[in-house]
Amino acid sequence: MTQTPQIPQITDSHCHLDFPDFDGQMNDVLTRAAEAGVSRMVTICTKLRLEPQIRAIAETHAPVFYAAGTHPMSAADEPLATVEELIALTRHPKMVGIGETGLDYHYTSDSAEIQQTSLRIHIAAARETGLPLIIHARAADEDMTRILTEEYRNGAYCCVMHCFSSGAGLAKASLDLGFYLSMSGIAAFPRSQELRDIFAAAPVERILVETDAPYLAPPPYRGKRNEPAYVAHTARVGAELFGMDYADFAAQTEANFDSLFSKAASWRAAA
Repeated sequence: MTQTPQIPQITDSHCHLDFPDFDGQMNDVLTRAAEAGVSRMVTICTKLRLEPQIRAIAETHAPVFYAAGTHPMSAADEPLATVEELIALTRHPKMVGIGETGLDYHYTSDSAEIQQTSLRIHIAAARETGLPLIIHARAADEDMTRILTEEYRNGAYCCVMHCFSSGAGLAKASLDLGFYLSMSGIAAFPRSQELRDIFAAAPVERILVETDAPYLAPPPYRGKRNEPAYVAHTARVGAELFGMDYADFAAQTEANFDSLFSKAASWRAAA
C-alpha cells in the first residue's frame, strides 16, 4: 500500500479571522488550511474593544491563537491602551503576542504623535510579559528605527516586523536587535524583487511567514480574498529565495515561530 507523502506543516503567523470576509465560513477556511499543511494561525486583534470576539475564535478553534493591540491607523480613534490592560489580556492561555501596533504614516501621518505613544505602551507590555511584539510599519522607517532602538536600550524585548515591506535600513536595524521579519504575499508579487533581496540577505533563522488575510493574497490568488491556506504559496517563494527544499524551509519557519511565539509552542507541546 502506497503511503501519501506527509504535507509539510507551516504556521500563518498573522491573519484577521474576525473580519467580515470570513463570516460563516470559518470551518471551511480552517479545513482548507489544514489541507495545505497550515496547522496553526495567529489571528490579530487591532482594536482592544473587539478582543472578546477574537478571543472567542481562538477558544472555539484548536489551531487558532491570538494577539491583541491597537493598530496604528486606529490609534487616534480608539482609547489609548494601558500597559496594565495589555498585561491582563495575556493571562489567557491562547493570547500569544502584543499587537499589532506600530507606525503608519502612509494614510495617518497626522496622528504620528499618538501612534508613537501607543507604540511605546505596547513595547512596555511586551517587555514586561516576554511575549513578542507584533509591529506594523509603513512609510515611517526613520521613526520606527529610532523608537525600537531607544526602547530596546531601556530593556530587551522580542519582536516580529509583520508583513515586512519597508527598506533595507529598517530590516538591518530590526535584525541587529534580534527581531524577526515576516514574509507576506507582497514578497511573492512579481514587482517585489527589491523586497525579496532584503529577505534573502537576512538569516533564515529569523524569517516567519504570514498571510495578513484577508489582504495581500499571493499569486496565483492575487486580487482575491486571502486566507491562511495561501501562506503555503508565500512559503514556497521563501524556500526558493533561500535555496531550500520547501519541506526544509517550512520546518525552519516552524522552528522560528516556536522560538519567538514560545507560548504557542508550549500549548502545542501540552496538547
